[in-house]
Amino acid sequence: MQTGKKKNVAIIGGGPAGLMAAERLAALGFAVTIYDAMPSVGRKFLLAGKSGLNITHSEDFTQFARRYGTANDWLKPQLDLMPPEAIRKWAAELGTETFVGSSGRVFPKVMKASPLLRAWLRRLDTLGVSILTRHRWIGFDGDALVFETPEGKRSVTSDATLLALGGASWPRLGSDAAWVPILEREGISISPLVPSNCGFDCAFSEEFATGFAGAPAKSVKASSAAGTTQGEFVISRGGVEGSLIYAHAAALREGCARQGQAVLSLDLVPGRTTERLTRDLARQDAKASFSTRLKKAAGLDGVKAALVREMAPGANHLRPEGLAAMLKALPLTVQRPRPIAEAISTAGGVSLSAIDEKLMLQAKEGIFIAGEMLDWEAPTGGYLLTACFATGLAAANGIHVWLSDR
Repeated sequence: MQTGKKKNVAIIGGGPAGLMAAERLAALGFAVTIYDAMPSVGRKFLLAGKSGLNITHSEDFTQFARRYGTANDWLKPQLDLMPPEAIRKWAAELGTETFVGSSGRVFPKVMKASPLLRAWLRRLDTLGVSILTRHRWIGFDGDALVFETPEGKRSVTSDATLLALGGASWPRLGSDAAWVPILEREGISISPLVPSNCGFDCAFSEEFATGFAGAPAKSVKASSAAGTTQGEFVISRGGVEGSLIYAHAAALREGCARQGQAVLSLDLVPGRTTERLTRDLARQDAKASFSTRLKKAAGLDGVKAALVREMAPGANHLRPEGLAAMLKALPLTVQRPRPIAEAISTAGGVSLSAIDEKLMLQAKEGIFIAGEMLDWEAPTGGYLLTACFATGLAAANGIHVWLSDR
């Protein structure tokens, strides 16, 4: 706890990272004010929980901490501060019990995000946290923070500042990356923001795109440089999207950037070996239609059968062994990621080399960074929220140490 006059901390951004930092700092005795450009805080958090808030994941923590790609080693100390079990305990203390779904993902029993957010905001209010909405941060004026408000420009000074403004996805909810040019003017190194957990455009024929838009392809294994995962995806009007695609988004995005396109290998019949599938196909009447052979031998119809015809037009002429191999590794070519505004999250942000171990900017003393502003990315499945919570807590601890030393 602080003694004497409380030191003042400004938190810019009222998402999960900013709110978690506010809770920690207020509990430590700091005077905390959250500034948010939107009319209310937690808007992206609420939308993420509209169809079920995937708050974290139940898998073994050692494996969990490896889900962050090139940022694995850097993020591990942050995740140690608030691992999945700690998040579930924290939610329970706020009156939100959680359960583990069949995929290992963790959800509130009520599924929605709104009860948890309301209880969280009540706790922050009890701790004395002030929340000022419709305050859009537009930069620095010396040591002061400058905001645009309904009453005009306002300058604010603080003993420490946490920036937790999110990335560039879902800009209508506040994550519009307007902070990028502000920090670049300060000489802060920023990796370009790119879409993560996003859909991809494909050169589908008009007939296929029109006939199967919205159709789910279930029980599929997909392989890329990211590895092999099983799940489902959806045909969109111009391409593909869904959890199975998101799991490979980083690899596909990088492939598109290097070569102008990328290929995702699809196993449409993951429950059978190539050898068994070859035997099943060989037993079919050679005079039967291709659709009949696919359905009877491989159980493929609807969107899966249509994908075979779309991506491999000559597949009906293949011998059983060649067709079996094709069904186990159908190449799906993607051309480009969908626009960043449509992505679930973003990669890129403030370079990890630009911050110290307390998450403070090396080039701007007293300014700390947390959440999606930092250069890391994660797959869906609760990993995104967990890292936002954890980096918010880590930044709060860093602020505490830095201000205590002063």
